[in-house]
Amino acid sequence: MSILTTVVGSYPIPHWLQGDTSRTALRDAIMVVLKSQELAGLDVIADGELNRFDPSHPETNGMIDYFISRMDGVRTQFSLSDIQAFRADAGVAYRTVPAGIVTGPISPGVLNLPSDYEFTRGLTTHKLKFTLTGPHMLSKVLTDRHYHSRSALCMAVANVLRKQVEAIGADIIQLDEANISGHPEDVEWALPALNHVLDGISGTRAIHICFGNYGGQSVQKGFWKDLLPFLNGLHVNHLVLEFARRGYGEIEAFKDLRPEIGLGLGVVDIKDNGIESAELIAQRIEHAAKVLGPERIHAIHPDCGFWMLQRNVADRKMRALVLGRNLYEGRS
Repeated sequence: MSILTTVVGSYPIPHWLQGDTSRTALRDAIMVVLKSQELAGLDVIADGELNRFDPSHPETNGMIDYFISRMDGVRTQFSLSDIQAFRADAGVAYRTVPAGIVTGPISPGVLNLPSDYEFTRGLTTHKLKFTLTGPHMLSKVLTDRHYHSRSALCMAVANVLRKQVEAIGADIIQLDEANISGHPEDVEWALPALNHVLDGISGTRAIHICFGNYGGQSVQKGFWKDLLPFLNGLHVNHLVLEFARRGYGEIEAFKDLRPEIGLGLGVVDIKDNGIESAELIAQRIEHAAKVLGPERIHAIHPDCGFWMLQRNVADRKMRALVLGRNLYEGRS
């Protein structure tokens, strides 16, 4: 089985999109992102998460606010007491204010992810991945004044996302969770919600977990071994995990990963402007394959999204990714 090359999701924002968020400008920008990935030789491409880019919230690239601001039952203007309640309870130290205040039952509102997918699907014939933020991450940035239960809040968010993914026919749908890595104590209530969303996906089910990329910095601390029970409980086809920045000393822990779950291996460091050589990437794949068996490596990718980098750096890193895979597999 050949190893797939892909991205995690985001891509640097083309400069013209920051000053013109019209539908035409967005279409042009997404076409550039898709073509850049095609020219790099990637097997599975994505929209660069440009569909959810909001110049008012550039620090998170729309990962949170795009979803929260469109749901009903969530107020996105809040008082000093709201902020104080969030800081006392959130467990998300890198944010100083909540994404919203839950004041009633959460429902989809005007969130329309299937429309985002169809918009991108019409711009390429390539194999396409669609990404969305998962229910654990979204629930952790909310102040709850309705459900009074973290589990109930997370499942309410999951219900909204489940209905969205059921209507998306992407080759791969990937949930992004960048907070659970530092909070394994949340697994008991996070796992059922995540699986509820994953079970609504008709294509390949994937989940990306990293240790954070907020302003180009890691924001979570922890170890993969502590998450193995959680990972083994996920209803996924493959994982999309961060390794390049952290090193590969934790690969041994994945010997205990359920054999039917494929491993997506981060082999490109997105917090460093240096371009990895094909030889280095091939060595990283070979090391993981020797430890776990080559059949366990389903895909290689960057550690996280590219959005903090310059475009020329991201493009060269994508090309290195493909060349490294080809070298490892003996392709010309």
